[in-house]
Formats: sequence, C-alpha cells, structure tokens
Amino acid sequence: MLALLLAALLAGGCATQTPVLLAQPPTGLPSRIELADTPFFPDDSHFCGPAALATSLSAAGLPTRPETLVDHVFLPGRAGSLQVEMLAGARRSGAVATLVPPTLEALFRELAAGHPVIVLQNIGLSWAPSWHYAVAIGYDLEAGEILLRSGPMKRQALALRTFEHTWRRGENWAFVTLPPGRLAATASEAEAAAALVAFERSAPPAAAATAYRGGLQRWPQNYALLMGLGNALYASGDRNGAEAAFARAAETHDHAAAHNNRARVLLELGRPAAARQAVERGLANAGPLRATLLDTLRAIDAATPAR
Repeated sequence: MLALLLAALLAGGCATQTPVLLAQPPTGLPSRIELADTPFFPDDSHFCGPAALATSLSAAGLPTRPETLVDHVFLPGRAGSLQVEMLAGARRSGAVATLVPPTLEALFRELAAGHPVIVLQNIGLSWAPSWHYAVAIGYDLEAGEILLRSGPMKRQALALRTFEHTWRRGENWAFVTLPPGRLAATASEAEAAAALVAFERSAPPAAAATAYRGGLQRWPQNYALLMGLGNALYASGDRNGAEAAFARAAETHDHAAAHNNRARVLLELGRPAAARQAVERGLANAGPLRATLLDTLRAIDAATPAR
C-alpha cells in the first residue's frame, strides 16, 4: 500500500527542489553521506514519533528508549505525536531541539555535520493524510536518494524526488536534537536563540548555561543569549558569572533589563555603589521598565548604610 500511495504522490506533480539540487550540487556539500552508526528502533505501529525521537537522542549521546518517551510525546486520541510534543520531549530529555530550514540543502548540511534529522512526512495524500516521522541519516546525490531510519526499515533508500513530495506535504518540517553546547549547522541566529531559550525552560541551570555558552561562541553579542546565560548562571548560584554576563549585555546593548539584572546581582554581591550606577544607567533608557528600576533603586537605598 505504501508503494501505491507514493506512486500516486509522484503522479500529482513534480518536485521543486530536487532537480536543481541534483543538477547543481551546493558548494562544499559532500556527494554522499551516511551516518551508519545511528541507532535504530524498529516500529510498525503508531509510535513512529517516540521511535524517531529516541533514535535522534541516542545518536546525540543521550541514550533513550522509545517506550520511555511514549507518555511524553504520544497522544492516544490522535494516534500519533504532534510537532510541539516532539520538540518538548527532546528538551525534557536534555537535548536542544532546533528547527532546520525547510530546504533539502539545509537538511543535507545537517547530515554532513554529523546530525541525524527528524523529518515529518505525509506518506498518504493531501486529502487522506498519513503522518509519519522518520530520521534522515544520509543521502547520495549521484544516486538521487535519501537514506532514512523509517518505521520497520533500518535503511530505507528513498528516491529524493519521492521524499520531497512526502516531506513537502508535511510542510518541510524537520529538526535536530543536540547536547547542550553544540549547535545545529544551519540554524540562523534567531532560530538558535529561540531554541536555546526554549531549552532553558526545562533544563537544569548548569545545562542551560552550557547551551548558552555554545550559542555565544557563534554569536558573542546576541542579547537574548547573554541574558539567558546570566539568568542560568544566577539560577545555578554563580553570582559573579551572572554579573559578568549581564554586564556584557548592558555594555553591548544598553538595555534597561540588563542594567536592572546586573544591579540586583551587584547588590547581592555586596556592591551597592556599583549597583546604583547600573540602575542610573538603566533609568536613562528605562521605558516601560522604569518602575522596575525604581524598585531596584529603593532596594539599594534600603541596603545602603546611612552616613
């Protein structure tokens, strides 16, 4: 039945990316990649989501079994897993989950970087969808194929043109899971920052700090990453590290929130004079945070011995 459905898909129209990619391979992209050591968890049921996620997490050095993920990512009422649940399940398992740009080139560049990619396919039809998660583990441009860990198949060599049709019907949705400190090869600055902020919400502070440091190695002046690092270090009990991160954010961007956070930490470190200076700098450009900064200033006054 799968073969018949795929044949019907091919009859419905031509791919938009495959011909160009095969005719003019992107610069610097190897012609063939196979991540043969990627774990495999066979599945011939509705649990393709947990199986795909366990595959990706285990490949990232976070050993996981599909059965441990079922309660987190599988929705019995839908007989499947929603994308939001897949991303959240990856983060709860200790991984940074980052969306991959919706192009074959981006997918292949992640594979070339050694990152298996979870992809969402519709292996049915637009009017009769059959949603399926698989894990891309390689490709062969000369053969025009993509390699997948898919359901019960450990190594599915699927024609790239066919894959693109099924993937496009899933809106070209894909993501990678990586341990804190490593970044997706194709992530934009904005997407990486969003992924790291989302990771922080469920990660231990130390892991969040490691993840933010990884992001700052690529984008050392990113405001969200600097503030996130400061918050993570503060939550982990590293007041000096948090103050340094907030200071970098304040010096680089001169945002009131950075000045306020730095002032609060400086006050806890027993440096009220420096805290006052930070608040005063924040008040010069406070905007809607003026009331917050004034509260911090009152806390500084209350902690400052009368002369």
